[in-house]
Amino acid sequence: PAQRRVRELSMLSKRLQQVHPNVLAKMLKQATVYQNEEIVVINKPYGLPVHGGPGVRNCVTDVLPVLAKMLENMKAEPLHLCHRLDKETTGVMVLARSKEVAEKIRLLFKTRQVEKIYWAISLGDPDPAEGIVEIPIVEKEVQSHQSHYKVRAARPPGLALPFPGNPQLTLSPPFQMTLAPNYRLSPEDGRAVRIRKNRNAESAVTRYRRLASSSACSLLELQPITGVKHQIRVHLAYGLGCPILGDHKYSHWSKLAPQKVPAVVLRRLKLEQSKARHIPLHLHAYRLSLPLGERVDLVCKPPLFFQKTLQKLELDFTKD
Repeated sequence: PAQRRVRELSMLSKRLQQVHPNVLAKMLKQATVYQNEEIVVINKPYGLPVHGGPGVRNCVTDVLPVLAKMLENMKAEPLHLCHRLDKETTGVMVLARSKEVAEKIRLLFKTRQVEKIYWAISLGDPDPAEGIVEIPIVEKEVQSHQSHYKVRAARPPGLALPFPGNPQLTLSPPFQMTLAPNYRLSPEDGRAVRIRKNRNAESAVTRYRRLASSSACSLLELQPITGVKHQIRVHLAYGLGCPILGDHKYSHWSKLAPQKVPAVVLRRLKLEQSKARHIPLHLHAYRLSLPLGERVDLVCKPPLFFQKTLQKLELDFTKD
């Protein structure tokens, strides 16, 4: 049964692409956790992309006009996106009722006035248990056995070929984010030596704190100070050596391959290693604090699969 449930979760993204947009809008209405005259806050479900793209039929952006009508009335103005979450990330997502409010909130994000708190279940135990990871991040090409398609406008020059039948798609090497540190350890005396900065790298800062640890895993509270793509996932996997459970993109340094999960974790989850590729990403946007006049604190409970994993791994942070 456990393996069947994990497999069903891995198919969830495909199922969400097959439902009618009105059904998806109704799901998001049921996922609404807060609303006032300016904003609507949803607990974004797992496996749902925020933006459209190749192979995406349903996404959050596309159903915002329908959702607005369901929440208010048939004359309601479409809701506006204020920020984004990865397809596999769950949790707090803020939508604005007007373009003006959306622009105001986007500026708050851009100027780092929004406090974001995430929860993640990681493989391994970070050392030290609390601290700050401050390592720049850059995009790089990686090996993969899977075909990878990109919108032509986003392709790196000279690396992609037009995809037959669709001039807007290109077949290109897969890319992922990785660390671009400003220092290295000298092999002679072990001292930190400043190295030449990668001009394509973006500054990235993540504060982390361990809430609980058990069964070769940890429950971490994370606060990204900057907003670089996949920042939390990269800093945990490559900066702390503690990849997020179910992160099959950032569990290997130079290739895309299913995550290797310790035997004790598989035992607790009642899974086989061959089924580990179906484990969902355990990353949840837990809390968002917005300074809108007075500060608004928005909290979303983790999804059921996340809560069950906490129970199975005995990650009871209330005891710590």
